[in-house]
This record gives sequence, structure tokens and C-alpha cells, in this order.
Amino acid sequence: MPLSQESVSSCPVGTLLNLLSGPWTFYILWILRNNGPTRFGALKRQIEGISSKVLTERLRMLEEAEILYRTYEPTIPPQVTYGLTERSQDLIVVLDQLAAIAHKWYPQERKDIDLPVEKR
Repeated sequence: MPLSQESVSSCPVGTLLNLLSGPWTFYILWILRNNGPTRFGALKRQIEGISSKVLTERLRMLEEAEILYRTYEPTIPPQVTYGLTERSQDLIVVLDQLAAIAHKWYPQERKDIDLPVEKR
């Protein structure tokens, strides 16, 4: 029997999965995890095929969830930078594990993305 929307939203795991399962969400987090704070335009260039509208929606949703922070500088043109918050650090282990699986499953397809170096 499928879970109702009400039962999913009352479950912490369901709430988190709903937040993270949107289109491009994990990829946005992965880019910010590897590159550090990144401007909107640079994010858009790194995510081939994403529209400005979808990127904006995903970033706003992650900011609202306090996973990302947004810095706005009123220059011409305006500079908007996004970065990971302290709260997002809990997701780093998951992102790194997904990266390890991706490199194992698809080793020839994405050699341009390096795994992060472990901190010792």
C-alpha cells in the first residue's frame, strides 16, 4: 500500500527525502560541496540542461531548509553567491558515498569529476 502524503510528511525520513529528491538537488549540493561558495551563473554553467527557473526554485527551497546560504551583493550586475551551511555538513558523508558509487559504476563516463580528498 503506498504511503499517503500525510504519512510521509509526518515521518522525518519522508520529509528529508521529499526535500532532497527534487530534480538537480543532489547535483547542486555536490557542486557546492566540491567548489565551495559559487555564484548563480557559475552553477548554471556547470549543470548542463538546467533552466534558470528550476535552478532558482531548487536554490530557494534549499535556502529555506537552511541547507544553503545566499549572499547578495548589490553590484551591477548583482552578485548572488550560494554556499553550504553548517546544517548541510550532515549530508557530506552521503554525497561522498554517492560519488564513490558513481565512480565505481560509471568509471569511464565521468573522469573529469574528482573524488574529494579525505581529511586526515
